Amino acid sequence: MRVLIGTVTAGGGHLAAAAALDEAWRALRPDDVIDRVDVGKFFSPLHRKIVSDGYVKLVNHAPELWGMVFAKTDKPKAARALNKVRAIFPSNSRARFGRYVKQFRPDVVLCTHYFPLETLNHLRRKRGGPRPLAVSVVTDFEAHALWMDACVDLYCVAAEATKARLVARGAVAEDVVVTGIPISAKFSAKLNAKAVRKRLGLRDDLPVLLVPSGGFGMGPLGDILTQLDKVERPFQSIVVTGRNEELRRELAAQDRKHPTHVLGFATNMHELMAVADLLITKPGGLTSSEALAMGKPLFILNPIPGQEAANSDFLLEHGAAVKVNRVEDLPYRIEQLLGTKKLAEMGRSARALGRPEAARDVCREVVRRVGRREVGAGDSGANPIPVGSPMA
Repeated sequence: MRVLIGTVTAGGGHLAAAAALDEAWRALRPDDVIDRVDVGKFFSPLHRKIVSDGYVKLVNHAPELWGMVFAKTDKPKAARALNKVRAIFPSNSRARFGRYVKQFRPDVVLCTHYFPLETLNHLRRKRGGPRPLAVSVVTDFEAHALWMDACVDLYCVAAEATKARLVARGAVAEDVVVTGIPISAKFSAKLNAKAVRKRLGLRDDLPVLLVPSGGFGMGPLGDILTQLDKVERPFQSIVVTGRNEELRRELAAQDRKHPTHVLGFATNMHELMAVADLLITKPGGLTSSEALAMGKPLFILNPIPGQEAANSDFLLEHGAAVKVNRVEDLPYRIEQLLGTKKLAEMGRSARALGRPEAARDVCREVVRRVGRREVGAGDSGANPIPVGSPMA
């Protein structure tokens, strides 16, 4: 089988989900041909910069504007109209990606961002155009209307509430499967937390607060650490600045009231989560899913309007998180939470929500659907290639 995993660099979550699916598919079916591609590479330099850098700058400097755009486009009729208008006009980016799809000849396209769907739909409408199984892998707990497209054969979603939203908006119930958001297999590994603490130079007698900023170093880390200095209850913290090396050096040079470990881009986030008692974070779909898989409660700080606000609502509703909208409220709430039964209850709620096998479940469901599709093609007189055959 030939598998294309399409994503876009617009925040780290879409990339991480694509990598998780790549990892899971190779483990499940090592003989298949797999390509994971950032669709942005087919964009013009200006288009690529607008999509990748523009998103980061918008959510950092004008979150209310992003929230407005998110809300205005989160209507199925509006999304369909937008896609129709875009389809009318020639697009070099779409044409380049379309040529690549035709050349690669995928049996399956897994989309961890909605951008590839427009091109797949455009190709499918052409006579004799490729018709791979198109899978929309939604990377948040609430599915925005842009994740929906006429070409989608299967939706893989985070939770029953996500499925209900898509079905209410017109998706066929049997084509929406609750798998969880795909995360790396390492977040399901059994780790010796005591050994990890020792290797990381952490004390055994203090709770650990983990403050991840995301792969792009977004978030008011300096302000958070300043407020954490005001907490009287003893603790230690791990701060991850991502790819922002300048910020890492700046924070590492500062003195803190509590033991603080400042890291840059971390490839061992599963170990950091394993030793953490609480995550202070933005509620991105991937970070939240990783924390839930490891049974770690979340302290949500000022979620941006749009997908973060929706993710926050989901986590709060299920008891896996608490939230403050102003960083100056952090000390009081942390003081009230550390060492309490509520924190332990939040951890249990998080674990109950966690889906550590989500990536594998997506792959298994897709393989099952391809098999069913090929059986149907055989019944209609076609000559399908069996899944797993040397020619697949």
